[in-house]
Amino acid sequence: MENENQKTNQNQGDLTVSIATGKTSFFQSTTAKMMMVGMLTLILLIPLAFVNDLISERSQRKKEVVNEVTQLWGQDVLFYGPILRIPYKTYSETSVVDFKTKQTVIERKAVVNYAYFFPEKLNNNSEIKKNTSLKRGIYNNVVFTANMNFNGNFEKPNFEKLGIKEEDMLWDRAALVVKTSNLKSIKSDLNIKLNNTSFNFEAKTEENDTLGTLETSLFNYKNLAANYKLDFNFIMKYNGSNSVKFIPVGKTTQISMNSDWESPSFEGMFAANDTTKSVSNKGFHADWKILHINRPFPQQYAGKIPNLTSYSFGTKLIETVDEYQQNERASKYGFLVIGLTFLIFFLIQSVNKINIHIFQYTMLGLALIMFYTLLISITEHSSFSLAYLIASIAVIGMIVLYSVSILKTKKFPIFIGMALAALYTFIYVIIQLENYALLVGSIGLFIILGLVMYFSRKIDWNNNSL
Repeated sequence: MENENQKTNQNQGDLTVSIATGKTSFFQSTTAKMMMVGMLTLILLIPLAFVNDLISERSQRKKEVVNEVTQLWGQDVLFYGPILRIPYKTYSETSVVDFKTKQTVIERKAVVNYAYFFPEKLNNNSEIKKNTSLKRGIYNNVVFTANMNFNGNFEKPNFEKLGIKEEDMLWDRAALVVKTSNLKSIKSDLNIKLNNTSFNFEAKTEENDTLGTLETSLFNYKNLAANYKLDFNFIMKYNGSNSVKFIPVGKTTQISMNSDWESPSFEGMFAANDTTKSVSNKGFHADWKILHINRPFPQQYAGKIPNLTSYSFGTKLIETVDEYQQNERASKYGFLVIGLTFLIFFLIQSVNKINIHIFQYTMLGLALIMFYTLLISITEHSSFSLAYLIASIAVIGMIVLYSVSILKTKKFPIFIGMALAALYTFIYVIIQLENYALLVGSIGLFIILGLVMYFSRKIDWNNNSL
């Protein structure tokens, strides 16, 4: 009996020691909770992916609306000309047998072909004005109006290089031809002065050609051009979008372009003059000078006008980062925001022995994802910066208030709010940067890692319980 009492007392003592040592189940251990929080972070990538799909869908909708508007207003402007067209005769001979006389007769027929000559000098001054008045639904469409002033001259056509005899040239049936895109969006009277004589352009149908054709009425080149020199000048006004480009058909081509567009992209076969080019938030100025030795095509052609669009140059008028691109870039940092926020809460509960349920982590994660839906919805009705400020304040405020009820103190929620504010500010700065985004992001992440290492240095990870 005495031995049984001793065994009972010993078992009770072992239970007391077990309770005193604080042994817990695996699911209450630090390792298990780390695994659950990590798993939850990965699961939250699913709604984050839905947010990215929403941004892509809204961005695609905007592109569709923009395409509808630009179809009506005007698209890319590409100018090719003016080009002097003079017909000439060629002859073909055929042998015809007279069945009555049994004699062979040579018949000679004249066929009319066309020779095309590019100008000696081609000068252009273009003023491009942004137009933001177009609005379709919630979308503002940015287009432009281009005022173009052309002048230059033609010298005596070099028909010898084409193997044409001068007596075969039909000088009295000459015409001036311009090929250009976007004919429907030309908004000026199509008048051209040739040696102070006015002519009108008329649209012509060209098969198998993506560019439209404008052509003057016929004139006698010899009578109009004193000493074969023909001066020209005309003005064209376009409604357009996206880009303005030229083909350097002049033996010397000089283009000067001014605009209030703050984000140009100079592109094409030839670069703008670096000494005169300037770009600011008020607009840009650019000059080009192309000589005939800079381009791989001659000044005259026989048969038809060649397709030289691959030698075009000019300016693409772009939006560097629109609101949907900014939203997309912000959402790419969603995993970072969720992970760092969970890490802050996990470190607080580890250091201060506070128990935070996995359901409460879930609510925090969903609140962080709501930031991106708020951001895109507010951005569509205001600026990205204002939407980012409103969405971040709303989400940080919600998390701070929720943290007060979880942590039962105000000290840590204030710290969490400051940390989230710093994180959202850091991400906003990265989004606004272009050339230095990777550098600043890498430095920021390095600093964040250092802070996590510093604040977690005293946690006893060998103690398996919280």
